[in-house]
Amino acid sequence: MKNSILIIEDDKSVQQLIRMYLVNDGFEVIFSIDGEDGLNKALTENPDLILLDLNLPKIDGIEVCKKIRESSDIPIIMVTARIDELERLDGLEKGADDYITKPFSFPELLARIKALLRRSKPSVISDTVLFDDLKIDRMTRRVYRKDTEVHLGPKEYELLNFFIKNPKRVYSREQLLENGWSENINVETRTIDVHIRRLRQNINLKGSKELIRTVRSAGYSLN
Repeated sequence: MKNSILIIEDDKSVQQLIRMYLVNDGFEVIFSIDGEDGLNKALTENPDLILLDLNLPKIDGIEVCKKIRESSDIPIIMVTARIDELERLDGLEKGADDYITKPFSFPELLARIKALLRRSKPSVISDTVLFDDLKIDRMTRRVYRKDTEVHLGPKEYELLNFFIKNPKRVYSREQLLENGWSENINVETRTIDVHIRRLRQNINLKGSKELIRTVRSAGYSLN
């Protein structure tokens, strides 16, 4: 069965180029040229991944991403012509899993899409990992805290899974980037901070203790 990609992009020439490369690589492609229609298709067409431009008519990409995240964990790659780091970090804060800046190479875009899809698909490992009051079902990629399911994006799931292999070990931002972003060439280490913050927000239920520890000037560890 083909993976479907929703492209939300108002530049039709860019849209057609991306479509050509994705179709040639075996993907199904769904189009949208504005944020309002893109949001509707994201929630009704149930694509496997979304390529989301930041600068869109009707509803901008940041708001579209935020609204999708209210009800869906579909992997999202932000596509932007802007180079402002704060804007990219804002996109990650609102729920994007990755970003790529125009102009980009299509091989790099394909690599990022495939890597994100691999992380978002169910694992073939049929085991359950228990750590304190946290449970990870690796077969279904579901995570539970105090028997309550918590919903993580693909990057947050991979970070948690990586931490739990070596609890209490401190990992630098560079080490975490090498583990979860090995297919990406130019990703700022501050990107890790955004995903750690999102991971904490999701797994820290009311009354539960902090599991992710920040080690000053060193990195992060599973407490």
